Amino acid sequence: MEQETKFGNILKIMGAYVAWIMGSGFATGQEIMQFYTCYGYKSFILLLINLAGFLIIGPGILGAGQKHREDPEYNHFGFFCGKKLGVFYSWYLPISLFAGMVILISGSGATLKEYFGINHYVGALIMAALAFLSYVIGFQRFVKIVSFIGPVIIAFTVFVGAVTVIRDFDGISEAAVISDAMEAKQPVGQWWLAGLLYISYNLTGGSAYYSALGATGATRREAVAGATIGTVVLMAAVLLMNSAMLTDIGSTAVLDVPTLYLTKKISVALGAVFSIILIMGIFSSCSAMMWTVCDKFVTQGTRKGIIFAACAGGAAFLLGLLPFADLIGIVYTLSGYIGFIFVGCVAWKRIRRRI
Repeated sequence: MEQETKFGNILKIMGAYVAWIMGSGFATGQEIMQFYTCYGYKSFILLLINLAGFLIIGPGILGAGQKHREDPEYNHFGFFCGKKLGVFYSWYLPISLFAGMVILISGSGATLKEYFGINHYVGALIMAALAFLSYVIGFQRFVKIVSFIGPVIIAFTVFVGAVTVIRDFDGISEAAVISDAMEAKQPVGQWWLAGLLYISYNLTGGSAYYSALGATGATRREAVAGATIGTVVLMAAVLLMNSAMLTDIGSTAVLDVPTLYLTKKISVALGAVFSIILIMGIFSSCSAMMWTVCDKFVTQGTRKGIIFAACAGGAAFLLGLLPFADLIGIVYTLSGYIGFIFVGCVAWKRIRRRI
């Protein structure tokens, strides 16, 4: 007999769902800049493309994870793509997510340096250590932590975006002409392809985490509702922050952390608070990636698992000393291309199920 669906559980899943995406790329604004804002007014069409894609793919992954929660042999890649492709993606995923960890650790260094003046190496080392500790405490405790962090980041992002748009709305006319700085930020020349890449790299890279998150739901309805509400809230935050960056595109297009710049324009004190929230967002995504990478090779809670996690964190720290903005453009775009087949398989399975 199916258990009763609880709204509190839906909110917990929703918070943990958005926390994955709220890493250094999103929270710093660099991800929004590269995959939305740098395309000018077309960024609003991109929002609609991504809203549709996330609503199809995200709930499908979480729903399947909940449905197969009692099956120890369940592999979401094999379930959606078949055995051969499933094996390929199962080995590709930890490599992709390790690269994602490198970006997040680099982003933490850029954020702490830009606002607090902390050495980039020190900031990156702090994030690598926090990701390692989150793996040690276990997945269930981690979900409880990030389910709180996600909504906090969303609320703050919405606030900053809304205030900026209301106050500086006239500046959005500057986005009518794509500047050289905006073109330099574009990961691909075709704006519509950027939208598809954003869906692909986020949902392919997060698929193992989302599958495990769906399994925490008492019912399939909880898992699907959490992903659905999370998608709508996430895209609302993107809409506001994208619009906010367009109001001052001459400045935001050349910064590593444009959201921090917009926050400081409202209030210097608010900027200090937001810098801490940025670090929380980076922590939530980096820790989720650490768990997914380690889960492929070792069992959590074992001595071998702890040693492996420490080595992964150390290697990610060393590579995270590379330039932040360049890492996002290269790694996220490549991951998006490789994930196209997976998201296509999920979409086809959901559409076929509906038919």
